[in-house]
Amino acid sequence: MMSSNDDSTADSVGGLGQTNANSESLGVQDWGLIDYREALRRQDDLVGLVHQELARETLILCSHPPIVTLGRGTKPGDVDGWTGELAEISRGGRATYHGPSQIVAYPVIDLTPRGRDLHQYMRTLEESIVATLAAFGIHATGRTRQPVAPGEDATEATGVWVVSRKVASIGIGVRKWVSFHGLALNVEHDPKAFQGLKPCGFTPETMISMEEILGTRPNRQEVQNTLTRELLTRLSVS
Repeated sequence: MMSSNDDSTADSVGGLGQTNANSESLGVQDWGLIDYREALRRQDDLVGLVHQELARETLILCSHPPIVTLGRGTKPGDVDGWTGELAEISRGGRATYHGPSQIVAYPVIDLTPRGRDLHQYMRTLEESIVATLAAFGIHATGRTRQPVAPGEDATEATGVWVVSRKVASIGIGVRKWVSFHGLALNVEHDPKAFQGLKPCGFTPETMISMEEILGTRPNRQEVQNTLTRELLTRLSVS
């Protein structure tokens, strides 16, 4: 999953990637288990309000019933065998799965005071996930070189990885420099997740969950609380 910018190419002027203990600039909303299209509609509304400075910047936490979303980079053959719900959306990247076994985070924030640097913004999301996983004893890395298929040359791959397995995906949208969409962290093992598609172009077997890595199911609320704290620390501005 890659970035999507509906306006212009961003110039880096700094502002992201630094820790910040002040979280007052960001509100937090927990939408629980919510229909994907309803969540997207609510994000769209909030993007407009944040751009007009009529609403507070907000970090949204939620999960979705099973659905495959088709980003703007989706290629023929990315979905082959999936029989569930599909949604074409405006974020960057290819096809991927969302389901109740994940924790999803959607930061709806103005990137202008944060430098208008989309690449740094995605690295900041990755860093927040990496720090979250470290709190549970999992060593992970952000964007790294991975082969899309066995025998192929490795290419730069956005997301969060545990060696060659992907535990979290990132795909963002930006409108008038306000971000939406975000990240999905695979928390619990779901054998039906990612089946019938090539998630972000990779094989279904590339994907892994925290439960599979740890050998036990982590406390979901503890994971969400940790992820929220790490995101607020990195995304808040004074």
